Amino acid sequence: MPVTKTPTPGRHKLSRRGKLIINRQPLHMQVADSIRAMIVAGRFAGGEKVPGNELADELGVSLTPLREALKVLAGEHLIELTPNRGARVTPVTIDETRHLFEVLAGLEALAAELAAARITPTQLRRISQNHEEMRRHFETGDRAKYFDANRRIHDLVVEYAENPILSQLRSQLSVRAERARFLSVAVGTGRGLAMSDHELLVEAL
Repeated sequence: MPVTKTPTPGRHKLSRRGKLIINRQPLHMQVADSIRAMIVAGRFAGGEKVPGNELADELGVSLTPLREALKVLAGEHLIELTPNRGARVTPVTIDETRHLFEVLAGLEALAAELAAARITPTQLRRISQNHEEMRRHFETGDRAKYFDANRRIHDLVVEYAENPILSQLRSQLSVRAERARFLSVAVGTGRGLAMSDHELLVEAL
């Protein structure tokens, strides 16, 4: 999962149409995005030490942006930083997950209620299309694509609620929730329950 470094003068990337593409996101945030995706997808187990040198080589960056990226992920409670002991992936516990989803369920229920009152026909079609895509991946057993479609539906419902404060609060919890959701849908029972929930959601909308 290579990181695209912030362009330097004389080394800008061009699109197929010859237009200049400038990635203005700081390098350490790009690194954080890459490592976050690895953690959410379960590449590193809870409690496992983050292999800093190996990740720096894999992502093609120095240790400085890597360390800054780890600080960002520590702020998101995805990793734990311990002096003189490096970084470890934060374990997913039953109690923390229960507490997290109690709050998140309340926020997403409110989002669904608001979206139901404000959603447009075009927006509803978009959710329905993602739901059908999610169903196809469920039937074929493509876990990664299934999870992506699942996540998009949750994101769209919150977006269509048109409440920026709700969106901000939900965003602060969504990364940790994505990791727990991915672990849940990794088993057939978890995916089946999610499919049933999404069927009811689309019908209600």
